[in-house]
Amino acid sequence: MATHLKYTFEAPCPYKGTADFSTGIFIDGKFTAGSEGKTIEVFNPTNGKKVCDISEGTPADVDTAVKVAHRAFQTSWGLKVPGSERGRLLMRLADLIEKNAEELAAIEALDNGKAYSIALDFDVTQSAAVIRYYGGWADKIQGKTIEVDETKFAYTLHEPIGVVGQIIPWNFPLYMLSWKLGPALACGNTVVLKTSEFTPLSALRVCTLINEAGFPPGVVNIITGYGQTVGAAIANHMDIEKVAFTGSTLVGRSILKASANTNLKKTTLELGGKSPNIIFDDCNLEDAVKWTAFGIMFNHGQCCCAGSRVYVQEGIYDKFIASFAAHIKTLKVGDPMDPDTFQGPQVSQIQYDRIMGYIQSGKEEGATLLTGGERHGKEGYFIQPTVFTDVKPNMKIVREEIFGPVVVVVKFKDEDDILHQANDTFYGLAAAVFSRDISRAILVASRLQAGTVWVNCYNKLHPQVPFGGYKQSGVGRELGEYALANYCNIKSVQINIGAPAP
Repeated sequence: MATHLKYTFEAPCPYKGTADFSTGIFIDGKFTAGSEGKTIEVFNPTNGKKVCDISEGTPADVDTAVKVAHRAFQTSWGLKVPGSERGRLLMRLADLIEKNAEELAAIEALDNGKAYSIALDFDVTQSAAVIRYYGGWADKIQGKTIEVDETKFAYTLHEPIGVVGQIIPWNFPLYMLSWKLGPALACGNTVVLKTSEFTPLSALRVCTLINEAGFPPGVVNIITGYGQTVGAAIANHMDIEKVAFTGSTLVGRSILKASANTNLKKTTLELGGKSPNIIFDDCNLEDAVKWTAFGIMFNHGQCCCAGSRVYVQEGIYDKFIASFAAHIKTLKVGDPMDPDTFQGPQVSQIQYDRIMGYIQSGKEEGATLLTGGERHGKEGYFIQPTVFTDVKPNMKIVREEIFGPVVVVVKFKDEDDILHQANDTFYGLAAAVFSRDISRAILVASRLQAGTVWVNCYNKLHPQVPFGGYKQSGVGRELGEYALANYCNIKSVQINIGAPAP
């Protein structure tokens, strides 16, 4: 029998309802137990207490899901269903996400630890927006006619790939679900998706909404399990033709290897970052301080594009440091259910220990701890927002992705100096430039080796704007029209209308 969650939310959470849904694996439109009958415990990162059990998926469950998804692709989805109908279902799902927004936000806060107010205003709202955006694309995925000569008629078709495997992380459980499902379903593919074992609950709640929206059984299949079992099974499955992964660069490499060693799956990877945030002398200092804090502390620093390396031009360095430290201290760290909380706990004990290890490394290597650096409170996985100065380029806290509320602030002299420092990384996911001189901002943006460059803002994401990395921060793009290319095969058709036989 599939596992189940029944949890009643109470004050200070603004949502006072009860989350009541199955937490089994979701295959062929039904929740079931995993093939081995095992379960995984899910914990509340606010206090470390167990929330519920979920059914543990296995490689055998992946194999079953792939067979079901292949059948659905052949009989009730894919080219059998027009884009207008796929779009209608996606938009219906977006409506249902919005209808259940408060419950989904409360589930994210419970499961992930992110602030309820941010989960509601950002994660849930943007997830619905992404699904709706791709619903609009579903009947607009078109090929072209191509002029060859008067004896030929040539055209292209953009066709769905088939069964696609998708693996999402724990930092934005619902939002990453939308990034993966939206374009894949709009193009007509069927999906076998693995959620993180740390944060599976919002995706499982959405499974009930997928049924309510009217998607045919087997079009979306969601399995929670461990990376070395379920994730590896997806990456290595011979009947999955495309895999999309969001997570660490290390795991991304293993997925590329699995693709090469099996059936050469199409692969898109959204990986890690160590993003530079560049503050020029002529910036609006107050705005730069606030955006910089948001750029690193948003989602407790658990953001692949976090502005974790802040570079400040020497003319305003001292003023910036003083204002930045003061502003950081105003950010409320606490219970994610409290509407005034900005930063909740890290997602797990593992992540907490990892971040604290980096903080200790910064202290040992001689960086100056400007503020933070300690545990917040007595229970749960809370870490004080932490700022280091006086760092050296080879320090671990400067070179490696920490994925927590930890930032380094570095002084720079001029454009050549900062571009060298900013690009001195094997990552290339995002960057930011703060300056009133828009010409300089554009020129610096053009020289930054990053897939996204924000100017005078940070962490602004929109369904229609592509997102992805340079260098070891990824392969391919999510969001926007660009993401559709990840989920289509392009077929060329050439018709002879007059050429004589050779």
